[in-house]
Amino acid sequence: MNALVSDTWGRRALIGLLVLVVLAPVFGWASGAVGYAEPLENAAEETGAADAADPVSPGLLPDYSVPGLSSPLGTLVSAVVGTGVTLAVGVGVGRLLEQ
Repeated sequence: MNALVSDTWGRRALIGLLVLVVLAPVFGWASGAVGYAEPLENAAEETGAADAADPVSPGLLPDYSVPGLSSPLGTLVSAVVGTGVTLAVGVGVGRLLEQ
């Protein structure tokens, strides 16, 4: 991780990710306030595919929430976990390609 943070670009990227993670609950609240729905979910409902859907698994963090936590806190935890997993995979793949 030191190599990632050692340069200015990496440090700025991590700060940007941290800001977005901290703001995630605000984005979640705002999407609910304006009635935003995922476009794919809208298309599935309009075509009737949502009624025929049979989910394979409920998902690790369904609807960006964590059972037992309030909505803003669950969104924040989901953002931290999602960002961390994505960053770890990206750095791992980058290191593999670097060799």
